[in-house]
Amino acid sequence: MMPGIAAQRSGVGMESVREYLRAVLDRAAKPFASALLWCHVTPNQVSVMGIALTLVTAALIVDDQLLLAGVMYILAASLDLLDGALARMAKMASRFGAFLDSTADRISEGVVFAAIGYHFASHGQSVDAALAVLALLGSLLVSYTRARAEGLGLQCKVGIMTRAERVLLIALGLMFGLLPEAIYLLVALTAFSAMQRILHTFRQLYPQG
Repeated sequence: MMPGIAAQRSGVGMESVREYLRAVLDRAAKPFASALLWCHVTPNQVSVMGIALTLVTAALIVDDQLLLAGVMYILAASLDLLDGALARMAKMASRFGAFLDSTADRISEGVVFAAIGYHFASHGQSVDAALAVLALLGSLLVSYTRARAEGLGLQCKVGIMTRAERVLLIALGLMFGLLPEAIYLLVALTAFSAMQRILHTFRQLYPQG
């Protein structure tokens, strides 16, 4: 089997797993979404709350409370799932809501990686601080390549390091004292994921190439 075909099939397989897990998590979120709906909370308000929790996460990282920061980051990410479930349940899905959700994700990644960079710099880990910037660049590239491909009318969900995996890896690094190792992995895996999406887009545009 050709390496490119194997990688493409692997990407499709991973996306199937993600879709299954997303469906499971969506069912688990329904009771919480129902409670928010009863309280007249809107999906956009949930997105804003997610940003607020991410700012708290960044403050905890700066304050060297890494375990609590990891827990808070998971909570903030869970709101990202919850706003979608609420939007579908309340039939309040909108283009602006999708725009706000994506924007909130980029804000969240930016402030968390800035805090991580500060944490490393304040502890004299200048190389790790620089790598945190590269990890942020890789994370943004993974998201950008998908958005740009979809802007061309293409599908581009392949890649081993989507936002969910990035959040989980950073949270585990924070909670278990493995933050430098998590950043090293992110640098490598986000670069690989961005390349996967670039090649996937190229193959869709030039199928005979």
